[in-house]
Amino acid sequence: MSVTGQWLALTTRNLRRMWTTGQLFIAVLAPAIFTVGFYLPLRFVMSFQGVDYAQFVMPIIVLQAMAFTAISAAGKAAQEAVNGMNARFQTMPVFAGVPLASRMSASFVHCTISLIAALVYGHIIGFRFTGGLANSLLFVAMSLAIAMTLSLGGDLIGTLTRSPERTSQALTVPQLILGMFSAGFVPVAQFPEWSQWFVRNQPISQFSISMRAIADGTVTLHLMTPAILWCVGLFVVITPITVWANVRRK
Repeated sequence: MSVTGQWLALTTRNLRRMWTTGQLFIAVLAPAIFTVGFYLPLRFVMSFQGVDYAQFVMPIIVLQAMAFTAISAAGKAAQEAVNGMNARFQTMPVFAGVPLASRMSASFVHCTISLIAALVYGHIIGFRFTGGLANSLLFVAMSLAIAMTLSLGGDLIGTLTRSPERTSQALTVPQLILGMFSAGFVPVAQFPEWSQWFVRNQPISQFSISMRAIADGTVTLHLMTPAILWCVGLFVVITPITVWANVRRK
């Protein structure tokens, strides 16, 4: 079987498993939970400050949904490592890298479904793209680029830990800390002064700030540069290590 045939077969297998285990349903449900949990508690407080909170909070809703798909990717990788599938692939005439590529393809579908769901829920609470079609497409592209970078990182952690339970714990805590301690929920100026440098410059904040500007059409290359550097930097560091972890002989 060709590389393409193997990739299609394993991708179909992964998607079928995601369907039967309910992961695709969770991909639609999770953004709804994030939307309700993030939007309702602060919308009235922020409205008194003249902030359209649906516009403001939408990027962090999307980012949390994308991070959740990375946790799912980590769980799939850990499961295949612990149940021996990775070892079986290495003894079969399967081209190196195809199992990883198929998992990433399934993760891309997962990310896309979650992003569509998040945007639908965002529309319900009042979020709108006001920057035109090009910026709307840029918002989607950036969301998926971040999601796939995080999914690669999740796959790496899952492959190395070989434990779905520990993998979930290892990814959930940093996600929550960086998410809550970011400019995704409130402006940087509302954090204590001693913490503002970290809050402003950590990746979740930079992603949120850039995506917010993209959505309302005020984005500039200067504004986006930190977010681009974070995304590219993480991708460049994570990708070769993830490939190595998947193709090495156990």
